Amino acid sequence: MTREVCRTRAWRTRWAWALALPWLAFAALAQPAVPALGAAGGVGAGPAFIPNPAAPSRMERQEIRAQLSPRRYTMISAEIGARIQRLPVGEAEAFKAGDPLVEFDCSVQQAQRRKAMAELDASQATHRSNEQLLKLNSIGPLEFELSRAGMARSQAELGVHDALLEKCRIAAPFAGRVAEQKVREQQVVQPGQALLDILDDSSLELEFLVPSAWLRWLKAGQALKVTIDETRKTYPARFTRIGARVDPVSQSVKVAATIDGAFPELIAGMSGRVISSPP
Repeated sequence: MTREVCRTRAWRTRWAWALALPWLAFAALAQPAVPALGAAGGVGAGPAFIPNPAAPSRMERQEIRAQLSPRRYTMISAEIGARIQRLPVGEAEAFKAGDPLVEFDCSVQQAQRRKAMAELDASQATHRSNEQLLKLNSIGPLEFELSRAGMARSQAELGVHDALLEKCRIAAPFAGRVAEQKVREQQVVQPGQALLDILDDSSLELEFLVPSAWLRWLKAGQALKVTIDETRKTYPARFTRIGARVDPVSQSVKVAATIDGAFPELIAGMSGRVISSPP
């Protein structure tokens, strides 16, 4: 082997090591550290890592938030097409069960009912006359039955108009307040159109998620507290409902609680922090 060949090989070897050393250093840094075992492990004197089975879950460490919502709420819709004559209860105002919420102008429906009433009177008179004629054998049984069927049809028509007139006034299904007024007086609405959003604010509920581990001790009727952000006060509450299914991903279950007592400053939509702990 000549001296020139030896010099070339040595130069190549130095360049190979120069290129390989940075990669070897990076691999050594990226290698995860192996914890030293205790004396029982026989490798080192460092303490072994033992997971704490009593450590709280991620959701138990987080703050549990809840929002106030009414127990009963609904949207009032129009059942007939008519012009709104009067809205006795304005937005945010209170009402009692049975109070009128919407009154329509039903002059056309009333005229149609009067027409149906006149047709019923005429059919009844015809049927009475045919009854006398049947006794005199002046008409046959078929004509008599047709007149009776006509009278029954007129009675049914009158019942339809009576039912329509009952839709001209919408009464409150429960006591509460108007949350949102979607229409105005003198506005013409169509069947199915939304008119009012109403809610019962006499009983406010809290709906929130709790860790499924709480099911070991959580029962309906147990007390808890909630701190409302808007009022910066703490209020008593009680669990009322516990969900029927656990979310396997978050290991949580939905529960509901009711504010224990009457607090006029609380309204639907407020939110706060739940304070509860195992007994």
